[in-house]
Amino acid sequence: MTMQENKVRTEGEIENVTETEGMPEIEGMKETEDMMGSTCEHLVGRERIVATDGVELWAEEFGSPGDPTVLLIMGAQAQGVQWNDGLVRRLVGGGRRVVRYDHRDTGRSSTVDYAARPYTVADLASDALAVLDAFEVDRAHLVGASLGGIIAQRIAVTAPERALTLTSLSSQPLGTDTAAVVLRAMEGMPPAPDELPPPAPELLTALASAFPGPDTGPEEYVALRLPLWRVLHGPVLPFPEEEYRAMERRVYERARDLLAGLNHTLAGAADGDSTADLASVTAPTLVLHGTEDPMFPPPHAEATAAAIPGARLVMVEGMGHTLPPTLDTRLGDEILRHTA
Repeated sequence: MTMQENKVRTEGEIENVTETEGMPEIEGMKETEDMMGSTCEHLVGRERIVATDGVELWAEEFGSPGDPTVLLIMGAQAQGVQWNDGLVRRLVGGGRRVVRYDHRDTGRSSTVDYAARPYTVADLASDALAVLDAFEVDRAHLVGASLGGIIAQRIAVTAPERALTLTSLSSQPLGTDTAAVVLRAMEGMPPAPDELPPPAPELLTALASAFPGPDTGPEEYVALRLPLWRVLHGPVLPFPEEEYRAMERRVYERARDLLAGLNHTLAGAADGDSTADLASVTAPTLVLHGTEDPMFPPPHAEATAAAIPGARLVMVEGMGHTLPPTLDTRLGDEILRHTA
């Protein structure tokens, strides 16, 4: 398979990786002040804008270009920077080159008129490959969270030569009709025969009031989102409210259109893949999942692992459908072991 042709524009300075007490350290912390007057530091990598299929995708990389590449693929409506800086540091410290990016319709990437130009999970998978091409990466360790796990699975099925390994994190099997499952649950209907469990009722309630209006300001936006994050986080681990506030402030600041990411739900509903396709996956596969996931309860992880030959299932005690900073080390170490 030849690389796709993409135009690449480099943005920002190239940051150095230095050794401190035996652990590589990423230089490039940037202090910013958001619209609410709060200041915080963010990790800044080597940024690029990747033009492909009529859209521009924001992406950045960390670590040495000579190290094996880990491509971090975020979930629906989520920005690439929602892969925690601490997790990125852990992976780079373990000798990995790390790439994260914004999907179309999120963050600094292009927004799409979905009615005029509908797209599917297949297109989102092509976007991921375009990002790899832009960084001149032939093969990568694919790590996808939630919808990102579906995207990573699809790449492992349709472009196996690009996948060194596959990590499906807080996700479900390729080909699952999530939109139909959620719709039935919201209408109070029982799951269809052989259907995986729906999201928790409290999550469906939180989702119904978690999206901003066109004139929502930053403070109102953060307040609107916190109840959703409390449910997604789960009841076991302590809820780091200030971490989630800071994350949502950054999301608000970076977004071209906060509602554009809802198109990902339409893209998932238009997906024509089948779970049976996973039987063809040859990449060594790790399925990482939280025991308290309210979006995709544990049977989703079990079904994913069962569908992929040789897949290894690791349940993370207490984790919900989020990536709290307290788990950066645990998740990073699981990924490093799998990609060794």
